[in-house]
Amino acid sequence: MARPPRRRPGAWGPLLWLLLAGPGTCAASPADDGAGPGGRGPRGRGRGDSGADEAAPRHDSSYGTFAGEFYDLRYLSEEGYPFPTAPPVDPFAKIKVDDCGKTKGCFRYGKPGCNAETCDYFLSYRMIGADVEFELSADTDGWVAVGFSSDKKMGGDDVMACVHDDNGRVRIQHFYNVGQWAKEIQRNPARDEEGVFENNRVTCRFKRPVNVPRDETIVDLHLSWYYLFAWGPAIQGSITRHDIDSPPTSERVVSIYKYEDIFMPSAAYQTFSSPFCLLLIVALTFYLLMGTP
Repeated sequence: MARPPRRRPGAWGPLLWLLLAGPGTCAASPADDGAGPGGRGPRGRGRGDSGADEAAPRHDSSYGTFAGEFYDLRYLSEEGYPFPTAPPVDPFAKIKVDDCGKTKGCFRYGKPGCNAETCDYFLSYRMIGADVEFELSADTDGWVAVGFSSDKKMGGDDVMACVHDDNGRVRIQHFYNVGQWAKEIQRNPARDEEGVFENNRVTCRFKRPVNVPRDETIVDLHLSWYYLFAWGPAIQGSITRHDIDSPPTSERVVSIYKYEDIFMPSAAYQTFSSPFCLLLIVALTFYLLMGTP
């Protein structure tokens, strides 16, 4: 009796499975959706897994993507917001004494030949449009000021002061001399203010208008005034009595339209430059040379 022919096992299995499953259940190729091994998306992310997308962002090889990622890491905070950027601060420009008597007027008090960085006190002024620019500097860690007076005495004077406070800042303040007491005035005509404290010196620069509305505490600078020069220590940003008992003043009224370079020797140098001292030195020298009879 003849045996029926033997069929190889499993020969029809895969073909039968494909016929029964239909085309809708065929798996997509990696070229279709970028699926990797195990039916997952690119770089091992499962399809529809948004959390995985956030945890593992795609990286391109282009320079633009690299630059963008570098910017994000360098300039963005952890929350993704740009860090606040402080505006640039220009350094304080040094006072030029070469312009004294030419394009601005200057007063120097101290050692002969001193400049804005070595004088006991220095002031300059010049016209800029409808404003007057003032530069002040003094050998102090407290304050430096200029007063505009109708005489050479303290009292009833408009005063501009640059005050070094405990935070290291130099602020421009407005005062009015009531007798021997300087009262701070809230109305401050100063603008474009800047100041610095370096090398134990307070230095500042500011502008104020030439003409102002009528005010008892603010003078019109187009008129001529005596200038009062003062400086001294400060306590917690408040000015105290000036360093010397009799601060220097201008010998005559000052016009902002006339530029001069005026030097005033300090007390230490006034002693040896007075006529009496010079005469005494000549007499002593003659005595020593001639000897006693």
